[in-house]
Amino acid sequence: MRERRGKRLISRKIKENEGYLKQKLGVGVSFDLGYREQTILGQTIQLYYVTGLCETPIIVELLEELVNINDTEVDQNKIAEIIKNRLVHQQVTTIQTMDEVVDQVLTGLIVLFIDGVREAFVIDVRSYPGRTPEEPDTERVIRGSRDGYTENIVENTALTRRRIRDERLRNEMLKVGERSKTDVCVSYLQDVADEGLINLIKSKINEIEIDGISMAEKSVEEFIVKRGFIPYPLVRFTERPDVAANHLLEGHVLIIVDTSPSAIIVPTTFFHHLQHAEEFHQAPLIGTSIRWLRFSAILMSLYLLPLWLLFVMEPTLLPKALSFIGPSEEGNIPIPVQIILGLAGIEFLRMAAIHTPTPLSTAMGLIAAVLIGQIAIDVGLFGSEVILYVSLSAIGGYVTPSYELSVANKFVNVVLVVVTALFGLIGFLVGVLLHILLLANLSALRTPYLWPFIPFNLKALLHIIFRIPIPYSNRRPSIVHPENNYRQPVK
Repeated sequence: MRERRGKRLISRKIKENEGYLKQKLGVGVSFDLGYREQTILGQTIQLYYVTGLCETPIIVELLEELVNINDTEVDQNKIAEIIKNRLVHQQVTTIQTMDEVVDQVLTGLIVLFIDGVREAFVIDVRSYPGRTPEEPDTERVIRGSRDGYTENIVENTALTRRRIRDERLRNEMLKVGERSKTDVCVSYLQDVADEGLINLIKSKINEIEIDGISMAEKSVEEFIVKRGFIPYPLVRFTERPDVAANHLLEGHVLIIVDTSPSAIIVPTTFFHHLQHAEEFHQAPLIGTSIRWLRFSAILMSLYLLPLWLLFVMEPTLLPKALSFIGPSEEGNIPIPVQIILGLAGIEFLRMAAIHTPTPLSTAMGLIAAVLIGQIAIDVGLFGSEVILYVSLSAIGGYVTPSYELSVANKFVNVVLVVVTALFGLIGFLVGVLLHILLLANLSALRTPYLWPFIPFNLKALLHIIFRIPIPYSNRRPSIVHPENNYRQPVK
């Protein structure tokens, strides 16, 4: 076989191609690698495919069409043209190198060789195993669509395309992983998204050097933003096509990884993680009220416990109207230790709920309520007020729309409790200040994390605080540097 720029070309001798694929792919060894050989107009043809990634009825239909050629055609000199015309499928292409053959077969396509022809036909008949679109568990809404992304990248791009039927929507396919060759799709609106941002994301994906990304979108995210040990999420994950489409219209870029139901939205700020689709499916006033309640709950999950601990340690800081705050009697265990144990108990329950089969989850909830509830108070392990504030803090975490943000806030919450317990008022103030400075210094893909608060942008901040009616939201956020600033014609 000839070489072209380090790539092996398809040979005219079909047996050479067969030997290469047996050695490279393990044809005849791996049971899931399908192989068929037939004689058409006196010439040998071969088909290669992965059985679990192709639909059997389509393969059978193709074989029937090829066999019928012997009964209807006689011109051997035009065998390649005849076969191409008989490949009854909407997407048929040709390739010239064996490296492409290997990649296409493993992707789920059928590759067809013809003896004496120095190219192969590729028929896209892939049908990945998976589930049907359903509403994501972590992003449920009262009103709104009930479909969600699945593990099928083709299906996911179709769900997005259904919402944005614009000829300028681009879905560029890249491959990541020397062994996994995972499909990664970069989606954007050509005339809206910043070209520099698109090129930056594609270059970062192309620079990924790894055997495979079995953890799918999470592995890609860590290569793109490289946040190290910073707990806060620098990209946003979503399983809702409507949320993804809305961000595309704003000028963001979407990264969809095959085998993952979560799409990555870039760039994002801290406040993007506080948004929820439910706010946009309600009246602006109701949506604003929901948003304020959510903001309050998130602040509560961050600062309620360390602030309450500070008041317990230094009651003089309390105004007379709030003098009732604090335990009425000393417990057997110091208050800071009780708080840490309570937070750990909540995490135990969360992990247990994930791993507990559904039929047993109710029983687990009853056991948890009894053991960590009243009995723990009766034996003196926890004070009743500790249980109350730990529970309120946990509820605030569950109200947070972004799971990644809620986990990061829990970590910061524990750190603030510890420094407050050790250093009192000074520890609390310094801890809160360092937390704000950490957020202010973060950036993701050259995007300030606390925008529009830092740097300050009043109009954008009003859109964060209030749920502005859609007819008045005619400008795209400036932080993504959109090519087209206006979402609607200005009258």
